[in-house]
Amino acid sequence: MSLATLSDVLQPALKGGYAVGGLVTLGWEEMRAYVAAAEAENVPVILQAGPGCREHTPLPVLAAMFRTLAEGASVPVVAHLDHGYSFEECRIALDCGFTSLMYDGSKKPLSQNIDETARIAEMAHEAGISCEGEIGFVGYHGGAESAGTDPDEAAQFARETGVDAMAISVGNVHLQTSSGDGLDEGRIRAIEAVTDVPLVIHGGSGVPVAQRTALARTSSICKYNIGTELRMAFGAALRDAVDDGVALGERLAKGNARLGARAHERERALGLADGAHAVVDAAGAQPPLRNLEALAFAPEDGGLRHTAVLE
Repeated sequence: MSLATLSDVLQPALKGGYAVGGLVTLGWEEMRAYVAAAEAENVPVILQAGPGCREHTPLPVLAAMFRTLAEGASVPVVAHLDHGYSFEECRIALDCGFTSLMYDGSKKPLSQNIDETARIAEMAHEAGISCEGEIGFVGYHGGAESAGTDPDEAAQFARETGVDAMAISVGNVHLQTSSGDGLDEGRIRAIEAVTDVPLVIHGGSGVPVAQRTALARTSSICKYNIGTELRMAFGAALRDAVDDGVALGERLAKGNARLGARAHERERALGLADGAHAVVDAAGAQPPLRNLEALAFAPEDGGLRHTAVLE
């Protein structure tokens, strides 16, 4: 099955009452584990290259890894740039073969965020791929505080940017290592009442699992970004392997096994098992993305460095 765009997997989710996991990657072993988990569940998967990942691996290499896994997968795989901070970085990702660009202008004034996101959305759509934007600011556990999304601003942002998905700030926080107080469902309902754009929750690791499931089934939230809790599962497995005297060469396999098992659980919790099978079965061999197959892998890595974001 060929690569998919973000719209390819989120529009069916919006109609079908489920959400898709945006799984934050740091390297090849994690990518493999996530795709294997998606194949076992027969559901789509969004592989995300965030700033922390890009700090150590150039965009052309990440794109090649994503595309290699997608070409051999039996389910739709989205190659997603997470938290792109400049037009140039997004352009390089597109040229490398990513099928979805997330531009993060959430710290900028509304008008500037709209103008810059709209420009990147236009570039993405001209190449036949998708664009995600962010309105409101999702803060960090132990760091910058969030600025909640204003529903009126969300409506304007969605209307004027033309994004395919919209990340919102509704009580979610990046890098939470345990469940928080949950999302502000009143604010979510107010936002989805003024736009039909699929909504995205960054910092999904801090959202109680029961609430993730309920909102995936009953709201316009179609994508949860998850990274921190998967990384914690992997780290715990490695520590257990060391404590148990597991041979050095087998420790990584132990970590990947637990990582994959947690990914299985989280995909099921998003209602994917109920709604996405038909989407995968009906997708078959998807047609090539418009203009995408002609894009060459760019030699540049953009040279950008940002604080790691693990969701």
